[in-house]
Amino acid sequence: METTRPTSPKTQSLAGVATLAGGCFWCTEAIFKRLKGITSVASGYCGGNVPNPTYQQVCSGSTGHTEAIQIKFDPKIISYEKLLEVFFKFHDSTTLNRQGADIGTQYRSAIFYHSEEQKKTAEEAKSKINGATTQIVPFANFYPAEDYHKNYYDNNRSQGYCQIVIDPKIQKLYKEFKNEVID
Repeated sequence: METTRPTSPKTQSLAGVATLAGGCFWCTEAIFKRLKGITSVASGYCGGNVPNPTYQQVCSGSTGHTEAIQIKFDPKIISYEKLLEVFFKFHDSTTLNRQGADIGTQYRSAIFYHSEEQKKTAEEAKSKINGATTQIVPFANFYPAEDYHKNYYDNNRSQGYCQIVIDPKIQKLYKEFKNEVID
């Protein structure tokens, strides 16, 4: 098995990076990569205690990791506040460890902040959601997911999960954030 190199606070610029967990990373990746000002979106694992976890390990619930995305963005084009607005709009932050039919700690809502400013902004955004269970925790490491998870929606649009779960979210994104999406 190929070993992936995690990103950490020491190996990454803090400006223009957001790490979010809002359920299945196939969904969140598909949504965020369609926003203006996003330079990259990577699916992976964050918040756990096992280095270089596999998808199977994360799904077992034994690693403590979430399915997460790491976003690199241009703050001159899209703000961290706007990213969090989209984040809270496209997942259920009030149900612990569940997003629709996806159940388990790996689907919990979490914001992994990279600075005290991001922490403050995240706390303010969460306070606007009645009953939000979203964890706001310091970023430690992000482990990229296996290759078959990358760009999953764009590579598998005919797959049932993509049509039933992700397509409606993409349609909602284009309707509700029409000024922020790529044409």
